[in-house]
Amino acid sequence: MDSEDRWINVDPRTKKLVIRFCVKGFAKQFFISTGIKDTKRNREIVRSKRDAIANDIALDRFDSTLKSYQSQATKEAAAVVLRGSQTLVGYSLKEFWELFTQFKASQIEETTILEKYGTIARYIERFPTQSPEEAPRIRDWILENLTHYMAWETLNSLSRCCNWAIDSGLISSNPFLKLKIPKPKNKSTDDYYKAFTLEQRDLIIQGFEEHYLYAHYAPLVKFLFWTGCRPGEAFALTWGDVSPDRCRIYINKSCNAHRIKKGTKNGKKRVFPCQNGSKLQHLLLSICPAQHQADNLVFVSKTGRPMTSAILFSFWNEWKSGNRYKYFGVVKELAHAKKIPYLKPYATRHTFATWAISSGISPDKVALWIGDTVETVLTYYCHPEIVSAECPDF
Repeated sequence: MDSEDRWINVDPRTKKLVIRFCVKGFAKQFFISTGIKDTKRNREIVRSKRDAIANDIALDRFDSTLKSYQSQATKEAAAVVLRGSQTLVGYSLKEFWELFTQFKASQIEETTILEKYGTIARYIERFPTQSPEEAPRIRDWILENLTHYMAWETLNSLSRCCNWAIDSGLISSNPFLKLKIPKPKNKSTDDYYKAFTLEQRDLIIQGFEEHYLYAHYAPLVKFLFWTGCRPGEAFALTWGDVSPDRCRIYINKSCNAHRIKKGTKNGKKRVFPCQNGSKLQHLLLSICPAQHQADNLVFVSKTGRPMTSAILFSFWNEWKSGNRYKYFGVVKELAHAKKIPYLKPYATRHTFATWAISSGISPDKVALWIGDTVETVLTYYCHPEIVSAECPDF
C-alpha cells in the first residue's frame, strides 16, 4: 500500500472506503466506514479525514468514540451496518473470516495463514449457513463433522475472529463466546516419541530398496535415518547446501505442505558433518546428477515434483485411490506383517538421536547435529527401552 493511503482500505463486501487504524494505549483496532465508493476524488476526502484523526492522536485529543470523525453519511451508513446490537447486516461469516485473516496476515507467518487459517476457511465454506446469527447451528455442524480437536480449534478460532470484530467496531457481541467446547485431553505422546531399533531401521531401508513402487524413495529414507533431520528440512535441501565432497550438509531452511521455504523449525542453522568414506557420503555421491544446478533439490518425487508431507505419507503409511482402494506404504506394510511396530516418519529423527547417544556421542553434540537443545534431546530423543544394555556392577 502506498504510504499516502495508509489506514485506508476498500471493504471487500461493499467496495466502499474504510479507515482502519490502531492507537497506542488502546487494545482494539479502530474502524470507520466512510460510506463512499473508491474513486480518486473520494480518496482525497478520506485522506483529509485520516489526516485529521492523525493530528488529533499526535495532539493527544483523539476521540475514541469516533463520533467527531464521522460525517452524516458515515453515521447513516454505520446505522445500517449494525443491526440491533448483534452483527453486521449482509456480512457472512466467510467475509468476517477473510477480514480477520487479512488483519492477522501482517503479524504471523505466511505458512500459518495458509495452513491453519486456510483450513478454517475451507470449513466455513462447508457450513450449512454463513450467518453468524445462527452460531448454534454452525456449532452443531462442526461437532458432527469434525474431530473433537478440530471442533475445539474451529470454535475457538471463530470466537477469536468475533472478538477482533468487536475490537474493530464491527459488531458489539460475540455469538460464539458461549459455544466453546472443552479442550480435548492431550494424546499420549508414547507413540509419537519412539524410536526404531537398528534392526528395524535396516529392515525398513531394505524394504524401500526392494519395493517395486517405492524404491525411488529409499535415498530419502536413508538420509532421514542417518542424519536425524526433520522431513521438511530434507525436502528443502538443495545441492548448493551440500559441499562438493558431500561431507558437509548445510541445513538452513525448511519446506511445508505449500512449498514455502522458511527457516528451520527453531530458526537454528547448522552444519551436519559426515566422515569421508561414510555411508552418508556414498549415498550423496551416488544420487548426485552429473549435471545439476546449485538450486536443484536433492530429493524429489518419482515424477520430479518437490517433496511434500503428503507424498511422504503415501509411501510411508498408505495412499488411497478414490474411496474404494487403499494401498499400504512400506512401513505400514511391514507393521501389518508384524515385523516392526508402526511409527510415524518423525521416528527417523528419534532413532538417529537415540542410537547416536547410545553409541557414546555426547548429548550436546547430538543436539548440535539435529538442531535442538540439549534439554530437548534428553527429554524427548533418548529412548533407553530401545537400547539393550546391562546394568553395570556398581
